Amino acid sequence: MIAILGLALAFFLVLAVLIVVAGIVIYNRLVRLRTTVRSSWSDIDVHLKKRYDLVPNLVETVKGYATHEKSVLENVTMARAAAMKATSPADKAKAENMFSETLKSLFAVAEAYPQLRANENFMQLQQQLKELEDNIAHARRYYNAVVRDYNIMIETFPSNIVAGQFRFEKSEFFELEAAVERKPVKVSFS
Repeated sequence: MIAILGLALAFFLVLAVLIVVAGIVIYNRLVRLRTTVRSSWSDIDVHLKKRYDLVPNLVETVKGYATHEKSVLENVTMARAAAMKATSPADKAKAENMFSETLKSLFAVAEAYPQLRANENFMQLQQQLKELEDNIAHARRYYNAVVRDYNIMIETFPSNIVAGQFRFEKSEFFELEAAVERKPVKVSFS
């Protein structure tokens, strides 16, 4: 009888230790994922800051050639300011979409000025912006992948118990706001 009680006590003691160790492992993984989410969001901010710094140079270059396109240049400047003020992923995504649209209009204006397109400074700025856009797209994909993993960890059993106990909250995805950007692109050579 004492042997059975000792065996049962040992079993429950081992079970308690396993539960505590599993809780620690889950907690550490949640902390690591949350930190990675924050770090990847910071990476997006770094790329966006580079783009915000590049755009005034681009606007100034275009200004010299397209003096009567003042409204386009003002729209780019206002959209840049709005994007810089946004903080949450949802607000940032919305502001970034508006900013991207105004940049498209800036390049449409540039298309009307062959001498501007031939300007070496403009071409370098345009290439830098293209590279930054690629980096931003990559950083967004990485951020969303990390957010996905983190949110799955928060919602699945048994990690949802640890997440609830320590108040881990879901993170927002960086999503497209504009319905136009979700539609397939039409290509026409006519």
